[in-house]
Amino acid sequence: MNAHQRYQAERKRRTGLLLGMLGATLLLAFLFLFAGRYPSAGFRFPTDWSTNAMTRSIFLRIRLPRIVLALLAGAMLSASGFTFQMLFSNPLVEPGFLGVSQGSAFGAALMIVLGVGSTLFVQLSATFFGLLALLASYLLATRFRFGGWLLRLVLSGIAVSALFSSALGVIKLVAEPTKDLQDITFWMMGGLWNASWAQILSILWVVILSMAILLGYRWKLNLLSLQEKTSFSVGMNPKRDRIILLIVATVGTTVTISITGLIGWVGLITPHLGRKLFGSDSSTSLPGSMILGSFFLLVCDTIGRTVLATEIPIGLLTSFLGAIIFMIILSLKHQEGKA
Repeated sequence: MNAHQRYQAERKRRTGLLLGMLGATLLLAFLFLFAGRYPSAGFRFPTDWSTNAMTRSIFLRIRLPRIVLALLAGAMLSASGFTFQMLFSNPLVEPGFLGVSQGSAFGAALMIVLGVGSTLFVQLSATFFGLLALLASYLLATRFRFGGWLLRLVLSGIAVSALFSSALGVIKLVAEPTKDLQDITFWMMGGLWNASWAQILSILWVVILSMAILLGYRWKLNLLSLQEKTSFSVGMNPKRDRIILLIVATVGTTVTISITGLIGWVGLITPHLGRKLFGSDSSTSLPGSMILGSFFLLVCDTIGRTVLATEIPIGLLTSFLGAIIFMIILSLKHQEGKA
């Protein structure tokens, strides 16, 4: 088998794997529609669908929008994490490392405390402060005079994250304890319990547009992960393209978490798994990571709303399961290095 035949065979394998994963995720989403506590705990097919208005309302107005939001949010967070990791050539980078998540949390909490708790203002504030945090990290990194660019960027991201975390602590301190403080606390733990069709529609066009742009640039991500001189030599404008992708990924992330709350580890873990399954070529590993992100968030949300009598915040589950998966990935890489 020559090189061209091997390439075609590998391409066919990756395409088949992508379609299989997409089909499995959609099938699982359909099955999870019947998982819950009504009319009884566990999986139950509604035999009274046509006669019981309560059953139809629960399935169409509560469970279905929640599942759709989990699929959208998982894909968006994974796409953003993958983009950040490729642009900075570091598998440990995600929006939270550059202060984006903390900036968004501050913006959302600020609107809650000010009593402007409408979805639109929370989204705008979270997006604004998320972009402000990214800009602050970038500008601060240009002022540092030691270490490489990546080290300076990560260090500036840590500083900006600490700054916004401190400001968020002040907001929580002055928040009204019986309402605003509880809203902020639950928002920071992440959750899809308030999912509705109105919320999905409020972010749908931004999320779809962000994912479409990132997917459209997936062919260039491989080159942008190289040195700037290499990218420039093949006719690209690496500085402009990086800025565009960073802004798009940040906006997609902040708009998403303005609805779902802080959900960590999705953008860190699923790109690792995507590259493990599809290789380093972003043309297939990016969409593969997005499907894995949807799958991961869907499973976590279903576990959170069905296992216990009270709902487990999805952010806690993604952090717990993500940390376990991350340790497994690192252990496997360590064993491969010793082999």
